[in-house]
Amino acid sequence: MDTLELQRRQQLALDAIKQSFGTAAASDSVDLFIEHHLEALPAGYWLQQLGTETPEPSAVLGLLLFSGAWGENDMEYFDFTLPGEVTQYVVSVCFDQAGKIGSISMES
Repeated sequence: MDTLELQRRQQLALDAIKQSFGTAAASDSVDLFIEHHLEALPAGYWLQQLGTETPEPSAVLGLLLFSGAWGENDMEYFDFTLPGEVTQYVVSVCFDQAGKIGSISMES
């Protein structure tokens, strides 16, 4: 696995997640991930992570951490989740064979 390509794709994936937020394409992936966790996690988690019990969705995006890569050569799918092992859900970014982002989904 090429470390530089791994890092490049991690950044591309994270940027794509942030750029898709609030768009029609993200309604059943990024937006759903954030909405679900804002409702499901206790106020104390948000207070600890972001200094407020009721964070803005955009602030939650800033918490996303790379949790792993898998698929063909461990470079096809890049998963991101919240810190602290508080969820089984991830936002998963899929790269096509040309190294371009093909899709973004919420997975468990």
